[in-house]
Amino acid sequence: MIASIDVDPQLTFTPKCPDELPVPEGDHIGPALNEQASLAHFRVLTKDAHSPHAVWVIETHQTMLQPLDYPNADLTWVKHAIPGTQGFKILSDLPEITEYDHVIWKGIEPTLHPYGACYHDLKEKLSTGLIEWLQSRDVDTVIVGGLATDYCVKITALQLKQAGFTVIVNLSACRGLSEISVQSSYTELRQAEIHLCHSFDDVKRLL
Repeated sequence: MIASIDVDPQLTFTPKCPDELPVPEGDHIGPALNEQASLAHFRVLTKDAHSPHAVWVIETHQTMLQPLDYPNADLTWVKHAIPGTQGFKILSDLPEITEYDHVIWKGIEPTLHPYGACYHDLKEKLSTGLIEWLQSRDVDTVIVGGLATDYCVKITALQLKQAGFTVIVNLSACRGLSEISVQSSYTELRQAEIHLCHSFDDVKRLL
């Protein structure tokens, strides 16, 4: 069985929310996510859902990405993906949330800022249930796309690979924050024997 995962395709990670975490062209990936979902038996959505009072919140982009001493919040970030705000919404190209087969909300606790969709904590001890849900449906292959390549997409893919799935990252359905960190992510993913595909046709050829 094949599952397609839309990782955090939220307006908070697009130029439509410039005061949050706008990923260049983050609002362009909807059609590619829909394409990859057409190849799968199940479609999963993950969403950041953060408190405006989280321990990692700072006021300006200039003071972002500073290290923290919290065990499950490692860097400072500006407010983003707050439930009830515009940034919390998913891209308009995508289905209604109730049309997905499974949905994961992550980062709700103010002391937790996970990146991957499989664990609530950075130490990867507290499962979100995603791995178990996929296993219960006999999924063996997962196609991953979403935002951002160099953070939540990368970590989610690595977690799924570690759990024993065949993982394909559909780069046409991803965008990243920084070209340098995106290229570094590609290296890390390849080293983990995760398949990187640059187009829908490339994904199809692997299945």
